[in-house]
Amino acid sequence: MTGTGGRAVGTPELEDLLRALAPRVLTALLRRGGSFDTCEDAVQEALVAAASRWPADGVPRNPAGWLVTVATRRWTDAWRQDVARRRREESVAAQQPDEPVVARAADDTLTLLLLCCHPAVTADARVALTLRAVGGLTTAEIGGALLVPPATVGQRISRAKQRIRAGGARFELPAPDARAERVAAVRDVLYLVFTEGHTASAGAALHRVDLSSEAIRLTRQLHAALPGDGETAGLLALMLLTDARRPARTRPDGGLVPLAEQDRGLWDRAAIAEGVALVSAALATAPVGAFQLQAAIAAVHDEAARVEDTDWLQVLGLYELLRTIDPGPMVALNRVVALAVVRGPEAGLAELDALVAGSPLAGHHRTAAVRAHLLERAGRPDAARSEYGRAAAGTLNLPERRYLERCAQRLRTGGSE
Repeated sequence: MTGTGGRAVGTPELEDLLRALAPRVLTALLRRGGSFDTCEDAVQEALVAAASRWPADGVPRNPAGWLVTVATRRWTDAWRQDVARRRREESVAAQQPDEPVVARAADDTLTLLLLCCHPAVTADARVALTLRAVGGLTTAEIGGALLVPPATVGQRISRAKQRIRAGGARFELPAPDARAERVAAVRDVLYLVFTEGHTASAGAALHRVDLSSEAIRLTRQLHAALPGDGETAGLLALMLLTDARRPARTRPDGGLVPLAEQDRGLWDRAAIAEGVALVSAALATAPVGAFQLQAAIAAVHDEAARVEDTDWLQVLGLYELLRTIDPGPMVALNRVVALAVVRGPEAGLAELDALVAGSPLAGHHRTAAVRAHLLERAGRPDAARSEYGRAAAGTLNLPERRYLERCAQRLRTGGSE
């Protein structure tokens, strides 16, 4: 099983291969009865060994089997260090077949996602653990994507594994009465990863394509495991419909292009068609949920050939419904934007004042950006310029900050930048 096929492989190709194999190897070990923390450590050691040997030796004919064998040895060695558990470990290992277990892709991915989003694990640790255990990203890659030091990612993952072990969680689907809540937690984590990739909270780039692409890939797998789940379909549709605009969302120099000014000819029409089909089917066959409604709003924008063709009345109606079933500050803020288009900027400003009174939204840079836009539309350039400046000072994302500063500058110079 460890004989090599001798196929040469470049570094990017090797990284992609290891990333794809990592969750399969982990699930193979978990299905043999190992604890999550010892199995995950063993898989990481096997991946490091592969990254070291395969460039020189070539990729084995059965790379997954090679990794499972090496990881199993590491796993057994680790267990043998625990004297109290040695007898059981050897007994379990002796019962295993020589060939690697064939992964049941959909079921295993779902089970692994649910395990990573165990209720005992904190939200930030769920993201890190999911990206490493299911996404196959290294600790350094996760740290780079989330803009935190690799050591911090390692600590989060270590604490998450400790909590899973302390909670007695096993590699198996939770009881039916707890499954819906756990799947909802998985969706929230995947959406969190996507939104960070769509608009980075900080840094020199507007997007982090590695994160948004990984979120879409994992959500596709979740949808494959739960094809009848309307909210999972809605989440995948929302990601596709939002990501479809990415090619038009930045200028060649990386500057932000707002939705109203984007070249819609650059939008990904295949992704839009897939997203529209997904959300249309979900809304017709499943109970209405928040992700479906957000996807429906995105679809209304994506289906408009020109910005002036956007059906804002429908967008406002969808936000009204969304506010009812899933109220939240950002939903309320986006509803104000839609309301201002339908009823005018002064109506929007009045709603915004009522919304932010005593709310955490009062100090958020997105609130200042919305207020600035409405003030500009209302013909109050001095007040708008001040709000654009406040919004620019509040964001840590450089393209977003530069766009807001240009808006303020445009008003300062009477329209010329």
